[in-house]
Amino acid sequence: MLNTNDIIETINMIENENLDIRTVTMGISLLDCIDSDIDKACEKVYDKITRYAYNLIPVCEEIEKKYGIPIVNKRISVTPIAMLASACQTSNIVKFAFTLEKAAKTVGVNFIGGYSALVQKGFANGDYALIESIPEALASTERVCSSVNIGSTKTGINMDAVKMMGEIVKKSAELTADRESVGASKLVVFCNAPEDNPFMAGAFHGAGEPDCVINVGVSGPGVVRSALSTTESKKLDITGVADLVKRTAFKITRMGQLVAMEASERLGVQFGIVDLSLAPTPAIGDSVANILEEMGLETCGCCGTTACLALLNDAVKKGGVMASSHVGGLSGAFIPVSEDDGMIKAAKKGVLTIEKLEAMTAVCSVGLDMIAIPGDTPAEVISAIIADEAAIGMVNFKTTAVRVIPAIGKGLGDSVNYGGLFGSAPIMRVNTASPAEFINRGGQLPAPMQALKN
Repeated sequence: MLNTNDIIETINMIENENLDIRTVTMGISLLDCIDSDIDKACEKVYDKITRYAYNLIPVCEEIEKKYGIPIVNKRISVTPIAMLASACQTSNIVKFAFTLEKAAKTVGVNFIGGYSALVQKGFANGDYALIESIPEALASTERVCSSVNIGSTKTGINMDAVKMMGEIVKKSAELTADRESVGASKLVVFCNAPEDNPFMAGAFHGAGEPDCVINVGVSGPGVVRSALSTTESKKLDITGVADLVKRTAFKITRMGQLVAMEASERLGVQFGIVDLSLAPTPAIGDSVANILEEMGLETCGCCGTTACLALLNDAVKKGGVMASSHVGGLSGAFIPVSEDDGMIKAAKKGVLTIEKLEAMTAVCSVGLDMIAIPGDTPAEVISAIIADEAAIGMVNFKTTAVRVIPAIGKGLGDSVNYGGLFGSAPIMRVNTASPAEFINRGGQLPAPMQALKN
């Protein structure tokens, strides 16, 4: 039986607390599109994506109308393109990016992810060509997103790839300097990348996934913040706060489960996972930073921030797991500076620094995300930031990632502004003492003892 209070509560969450389905992402395997002729491979890729996803947007719009739930983004993730590139007898891999862009525009999705390579233990055929083509691919397209996995707990960290990615991030920013260096905002470098992540820019369709699958990403930081802002919640001890977050996350995840199952049934595609990630937006109140402040912090970034974030991330996961048997992806709390009004304010005050954000990534669900840094930051410093984050992920059996934006031509006191979900961000200070000798050593940073579990 429907509970009237539950219905009213859900309506309030949607209308006043920014609750939404952040993304419905269709994952599509392209393994059967492999061909030694890149033109034939691209033709197969376009045909398969448009055949599977032709009805994705209409179905999502029908679900929105039926339940009154906003679905902010409709996206596609595909098999890492480096796997297809390995069979092609050409180094002009960027043709795949143009094909993905064309397919995304044809079906009308916001983004398409999977211009990716998995090089945590070394480079296979096609990996070098794809990685080197990333700056051109991101500069020449609007909807294509790229990711590279450079490490894992099982394999250690590919330091040759780390060095390469610092240079690629910098070049991606330089080629789009006339557009606020936006190319770098569509590129993420992972350690322990999940194969079923529906969130951009890191989404790709793992080789172990079904031929086609629907993954849903749910977000609701505004709902959690609202729950913690009541007079009653202010009287709770920390255990009570954790319990309140769990119960709120349960409600949010149930909505995601409903949408995922409906979309799966209507599209005739297997239901994959619900990714419960508190992904903020620039909207006032829809902020992870504000949640932490409701727990008792004066400003996000002050002492105690990491502990509060650890509580939040754990409670979100526990609530989500109780609500769905298919929780996956990243699931937890995101801390993207440009997309979070509270983070932006804290960074402008100088309370939230990159060093503090790095500490927070040890307990959040991703890593350093959407952080604008001075445009003259050396590539080896960017590589070292990537190495530090990868080390945190490798040792702690967790996903970590780096999505930094070297804002070409800008420095401290300036900002970048992308609008929409990407928001805006102040340029943050970076420690530029040189790590060049370390980065230039190359080789493989060995896997930790934690990897030896078999």
